[in-house]
Amino acid sequence: MKRYFCTLFDRNYLIKGLTMIKSLIRYSKNSEIYVLCLDDVTLDILNKINIQQIRCIPLKEVENKELLFAKKNRTNTEYCWTLASSFTWHVLDKNLEVDLITYLDADLLFFSDVEPIFKEIGNSSIAIIEHRFSPPFKSLEINGRFCVEWNSFRRNPEGMQCLDIWRRQCLEWCFYRNEEGKMGDQKYLDDWPKRYNSCHIIKNVGAGIAPWNYSQYKIIQLDKLITINNVKLIFYHFHQFQILENNKFYRVGKIYTSHQPEPKAIYEQYENELLNTLEKIKKIDINFKEGIIKNNNYIKEKITYLLPRKLKNFLRRFL
Repeated sequence: MKRYFCTLFDRNYLIKGLTMIKSLIRYSKNSEIYVLCLDDVTLDILNKINIQQIRCIPLKEVENKELLFAKKNRTNTEYCWTLASSFTWHVLDKNLEVDLITYLDADLLFFSDVEPIFKEIGNSSIAIIEHRFSPPFKSLEINGRFCVEWNSFRRNPEGMQCLDIWRRQCLEWCFYRNEEGKMGDQKYLDDWPKRYNSCHIIKNVGAGIAPWNYSQYKIIQLDKLITINNVKLIFYHFHQFQILENNKFYRVGKIYTSHQPEPKAIYEQYENELLNTLEKIKKIDINFKEGIIKNNNYIKEKITYLLPRKLKNFLRRFL
């Protein structure tokens, strides 16, 4: 069965986004991935790399009056969050052969077959995944019980209704702050299991491993196989990960590693994949440096770790 996915990124996330797609294709060969290219650099390089399963969509094809109005008062991050639901809707609206579409974040890496997730989803109209916060990070659930990293919608009345309502909510309000029970695009998902009878919460522990939950699991590497509580790791979410100059990396902040060190086998594989992707991109543009930062974020991490939450939210809003 053919699987349909969509994602979005600009040139600063091109290395990560392309790495995610390559890993997805490795474990889901019969797939089609729609990519919303947020700038011409991304569109040009993806077209030149010419991966058969990728369908490049220029931003101008998706932006309508509602999106352009929302764009005026949102940061780049907030606008990307706003676009996630609108682009997913766009793919379904323009491609009638797509029966089930899955939105993916660009900073994921797939480690094994995705079919166990789809088998679990079955005929459900909607599928979402919890953050599954480890005990030290339970307070972060104020930002949303579910993570917009894997969202599936079926072309049926309930699936389309859910996606359309979410799209309209994000057009109206999608900001990087907690306000009246809202936070970005993801807090809206909290009431979906109650509102929609056919909303499935993905339970496979190999899906959605991330800095906020890895400490609660037993992670083992056997050759290239990585297991989570004896279940194959399907995908990991590389939140906070930064690509640095000279083939170096910033993995994750001490807010997470102070409780338990990051799973090195997972990060080492991601780093190798990123370097491989960068090599492919440089064959097209030898001077490509987008998304590669010049410092190791040490000072930034120390400052943000010590700042009170209210002050951090204020700075995010105005800087």
